[in-house]
Amino acid sequence: MDHQPPGPREIVAGLLGDERLLAVLRARDMGALFKLLNTRGVSTRRIATAAGIGQGRLYDYMNGRTKVEKLAMFEQIADAFHIPGNLLGLARRPWEPTAPAGPYRAPLGEALAHSDDLSAMDAFRSADRQAGGGRLYSAVVRHLTDQVAPRLVDGGSGPAVFGAAAALTEMAGWMAHDSGHDAVAAAHFSKALPLARTSGDLPLAAHIAASSSHLALQTGDPREAAHWALVGIELARSGPHLPSLMARLHTMHARALATTGQYAPAAAALDQAEVSLELGADDEHPWLSPFDRATLASESALVFGDLGKLDSALIYAQQAVDLRGEGRARSLALSRITLASIHVERGDLGDR
Repeated sequence: MDHQPPGPREIVAGLLGDERLLAVLRARDMGALFKLLNTRGVSTRRIATAAGIGQGRLYDYMNGRTKVEKLAMFEQIADAFHIPGNLLGLARRPWEPTAPAGPYRAPLGEALAHSDDLSAMDAFRSADRQAGGGRLYSAVVRHLTDQVAPRLVDGGSGPAVFGAAAALTEMAGWMAHDSGHDAVAAAHFSKALPLARTSGDLPLAAHIAASSSHLALQTGDPREAAHWALVGIELARSGPHLPSLMARLHTMHARALATTGQYAPAAAALDQAEVSLELGADDEHPWLSPFDRATLASESALVFGDLGKLDSALIYAQQAVDLRGEGRARSLALSRITLASIHVERGDLGDR
């Protein structure tokens, strides 16, 4: 009997734990993916056939003459080779198993096993709320390097340490952004997502996708922001239900839509966020930062401001200031800046 060499799906399945493949997927470099498969014995003809492209086009990708950029093509390749959507920054693919729904419960003993990480996260988060994270960046990176990274290669640590690494890496990303280093922030987020996936913590992975959406907005890419918001929504729907997480994701989707002037879809996404916060289900998670009514009001003000609906924006901006306690000095200051900006845009600051 003739021996049939393994196909691209089999090769990919055997490499899903290999850092070389994961690095290629994080970079979304499909040419490098095709070359990796080819070096593993898969002919260019089989790769092209599986991907649904011609061999000439395949060679263009492999030689760097062109790159995959369209979302539909990434989805086509993910489905052809059974690459989990998360690894390419996509929504869960139809063939991926769905995680059972239910409220989040941390694994037994997780809080105790990683109490130092959780305590560090709480301390960093508290300081960030007061003064911003720019000055804390080096401390977070040092904790990751000295306290977390050694446990990632310790076979006895279990998957929970990957959740700690993901959460702290995402926090480092935001602190890099606060320091004006958006490329560094994006790199942290791209590292955090596969770490969260490895931990099995889908809510954390969805939370990181929301951060990528937020960063894309900050850097002027609403299309990418909408993409990451939808990826996060799919991840959140596939895992334990956390209403505030879903509210954050719908809000980020609304902001992306508003930036491109899509009034009705943006308003509908905000409505979904409001409904999510009203559900009142079990919403505790050790790593996720809170998303409350004050935050929703603040983001809603930005949505309506982008849409040119300044009366509505003013109402939400004032609500955000009223709801935000003095203990959240940084958030309160940002809410007041938003409120003042809307008054300026309305031309009524002199009446205040």
